[in-house]
Amino acid sequence: MTDDHGRRSGLVEWMALTVDCPEPDVMADFYAVLLGGTVTRPTPGQAKVDAPGGPIYFRAAPDHKPPTWPSPEVPLHQHFDYVVEDPHAAAQQLISLGASLAAHQDRDDPNLLVMLDPAGHPFCLIRSSAAGGY
Repeated sequence: MTDDHGRRSGLVEWMALTVDCPEPDVMADFYAVLLGGTVTRPTPGQAKVDAPGGPIYFRAAPDHKPPTWPSPEVPLHQHFDYVVEDPHAAAQQLISLGASLAAHQDRDDPNLLVMLDPAGHPFCLIRSSAAGGY
């Protein structure tokens, strides 16, 4: 990605935040009002809010336990989605910075690569040419 002066500003472009929750529709309706966004439901068990600053996806997690923050007993539940030209090339650069490939990958989606940050938090690399389909 480049900044206003044509220099590379990072390895990826931030795309969205995904939040696991027990009721995606309820969460999407709430955040759409809170942020002044609009709700779409791209798949069963998922709702999306298009809001200023970028989209937020809410994904059904039937066994969801609310975070107990600031107690670490149940940590926060969300991850970032990033757009990249080539997920596999970006992954190699990110691995050199301490990231790793997640054990679970969606074998049916060649445009999506799940990674773990150095602390084990998941994030997704999505091929830029396919990003509009998510």
